[in-house]
Amino acid sequence: MQQPLYGLIGGKLGHSYSKIIHEKIADYTYELLPLPTEAEARTFMEKRAFAAINVTIPYKQFVIPYCDVVDPKAQAIGAVNTIVNRDGKLYGYNTDYAGFAYLAGAHGVDFAGKTVLILGTGGTHSTVTAVCRDGGAKEILTASRTGKDDALLYSEAMHRPDVQIIVNTTPCGMFPNVGQCLIDPKAFPALEAVLDVVYNPFRTELLLRAEDCGVTAAGGFEMLVAQAVFATEHFTGRQLDTAAIIPAVSRELRHQLANVSIIGMPGCGKSTVGAALAKRLDKKFVDLDAEIERRTGHNIPDIFAQEGEDAFRRYETDVLAEVAKGNSQVIACGGGVIKSPANTRALRQNGPVLWVRRPLEALATGGRPLSKGGAALKQLEAERTPLYEAASTVVLENNGSLTAAVDKAVQLFEADERL
Repeated sequence: MQQPLYGLIGGKLGHSYSKIIHEKIADYTYELLPLPTEAEARTFMEKRAFAAINVTIPYKQFVIPYCDVVDPKAQAIGAVNTIVNRDGKLYGYNTDYAGFAYLAGAHGVDFAGKTVLILGTGGTHSTVTAVCRDGGAKEILTASRTGKDDALLYSEAMHRPDVQIIVNTTPCGMFPNVGQCLIDPKAFPALEAVLDVVYNPFRTELLLRAEDCGVTAAGGFEMLVAQAVFATEHFTGRQLDTAAIIPAVSRELRHQLANVSIIGMPGCGKSTVGAALAKRLDKKFVDLDAEIERRTGHNIPDIFAQEGEDAFRRYETDVLAEVAKGNSQVIACGGGVIKSPANTRALRQNGPVLWVRRPLEALATGGRPLSKGGAALKQLEAERTPLYEAASTVVLENNGSLTAAVDKAVQLFEADERL
């Protein structure tokens, strides 16, 4: 007997966490069903050979005509992200509304009386607009690349100093095209909060910039989990304890998926601690220097000797940009990785940055191009300490045994409230 089909349809699904989320909260198998073309999506919807599906970019509006019954809220929004097949009839719902409302509420973002700027005009824009309108927003602005349909151009939106809340509903900054950003939060002096529906990476470039401004910044992972939990209620016909399940599943999966990046002075024990920590957390261990050597075909002292430090730093930035896109990793970095702001942002996008500190006299210096001991090492520490402080999210004092250091690192990771 064929198993009933549950899953997600969309144009590209390589970045999706939906399978692990649904299989965490329900007892069905959940499939990722990429449909790159509208013709494929049309054929899929016409066959109706599924029990229930979620719908993502670019098909949230496309699927509406195939639904026999559309929930009034989904109809009003003009976007469907959940479809249930009941005896051959398709019922369409929008759980993104409740998911986004949950995200805003979880981070204390109140739209009442506020001027809100929404980036993008796709299906999620309609959902976010409805939540903001229902939440009592004073004014809702839209910005897009084209400026069509009364939307501002992104360049024009930057000249609205009254904006208090920004919501990104576009795929800008989403894996694998991380590091991209449509606007600069610094242009908005009244800004209070930035929400981004993108969930991979955890912190997009927009959110990292918002954090630099000291405002509330939250990504779409909690929204993703929340809408999945609400969709599961439709899939199964059972009411769930959403208030308990959503935060618990969000936290568990973020810890499972998060990277831990390790920085610190040369010889402080980053690789040793990192390898042991990866084993304890059941994550992949990546030694960034070893990865640079593997990809370039040259060992690091030779790169410094033959091409100089500037060339090495370029290799380091390029390799880190690729490595940091991944998840469930412990990444042990070279001592100078924090010299580039781009590197720091890459490390922070998917998890905490752990600064391993060790007394200067205990640092290993053998075979390290920029770490020769004595006065030079002391000068290096003085130069880099402010950079380590700025880049790190937590500090690990490595002045005892390896076991003690790893135990403490695990405690710090598990206590990280940002996860």
